[in-house]
Amino acid sequence: MTKGTEPPREEDWSVGAIGLAAGEVWQLLKQKGRMSLRTVERGVPGPRPRVLMALGWLAREGKIALEHRGHELEFWLTEA
Repeated sequence: MTKGTEPPREEDWSVGAIGLAAGEVWQLLKQKGRMSLRTVERGVPGPRPRVLMALGWLAREGKIALEHRGHELEFWLTEA
């Protein structure tokens, strides 16, 4: 199955799992800098919805910024 099509396991949706994914997203952005949504999704393991929740978590905390450029969303850290 391709990423995001397998049925989610219960532990994939816990606050802890989303928090860990948020940490992985943060580390990826710290290492690579500004990235498109598609690139972030490819760089963080796990189901697509969990990666999106992790991005929302970081955005709500003010740790990332985002911009719509053409047909893509781009993300970057607001603090290192």
